[in-house]
Amino acid sequence: MSRLLVIGSINLDLVLETDSLPAPGETVLGGTFLRVNGGKGANQAVAAARGGTADVSLLAAVGDDDLGSRVQRDLESELRLDVSLVRRKTGLATGVAAILVDRHAENMICVAPGANAALSVADVEALPEDLFARSSVMLASLEVPLDTVHAALCRGKEKGATIILNPAPVVAGLADHQLLNLVDILTPNEHEATQLSAIEVHDRSSALQAARAISGRYSIDRVVVTMGASGVVVVEKERDYDVPAEMVKACDTTAAGDCFNGVLATQLAAGVDFAEAVRLAVKGASLSVTRRGAQSSLPYLSEFCTE
Repeated sequence: MSRLLVIGSINLDLVLETDSLPAPGETVLGGTFLRVNGGKGANQAVAAARGGTADVSLLAAVGDDDLGSRVQRDLESELRLDVSLVRRKTGLATGVAAILVDRHAENMICVAPGANAALSVADVEALPEDLFARSSVMLASLEVPLDTVHAALCRGKEKGATIILNPAPVVAGLADHQLLNLVDILTPNEHEATQLSAIEVHDRSSALQAARAISGRYSIDRVVVTMGASGVVVVEKERDYDVPAEMVKACDTTAAGDCFNGVLATQLAAGVDFAEAVRLAVKGASLSVTRRGAQSSLPYLSEFCTE
């Protein structure tokens, strides 16, 4: 059975929905409140477990608090998702994200990392060798320490895994970090592509220019720039192409990028052709924005692939 290993964060998301996002110093009244499970690592792992047929393992950390117990219990209920690698960090709080969403489905997010910041290189070194030998694809994001991600990707690369990095957020030191040279597929959004290339991304042409610059600088075989309602722009060694997003009425874009990455990774782990995996990932992400919340919005494969 194909296996995907996901490295990333676990958070509890506190979501406030309101008509408009506040300006600095402004208080906005009204709206509704939701408390849902999130964190890029957990979101991507759940998206992968629901959006494909590969078995998924999640390497992450929670605190030894009630929130950590609740989130881990919920993750354990997902079919094909193994959370036995999730570490409980004594004396630390589970990560929390405060998310503001307006009526246009735009959002603002602030994260208190908590236990995510304590996921360590030692945690990676303690993992058994056969875990990496059995993982044909690894997917990582950057709400956990850079050196921890690097250590995990090194072990996966040694065993021949395909490495997917979602460079979110673009943390200090990433642009010059050697882990980028391990990456086979990089999946920045417009803002992250701008940060990594120093080219302002605002349309297809500038996205292509930025992706080519990133690919050339780090020798990355495939760069996929996700552009929200405009779909994605793909740059490979010998070609580039677009995959448009489906026309939908979006209500919340939270975790749409995580959905794309999770579905892409699980499809590749199952042996699906890259272009087809991208197409399915765009379809899954397009469906996710029609639903509220992070993991609560993530669709099952049967909902966006009827073939």
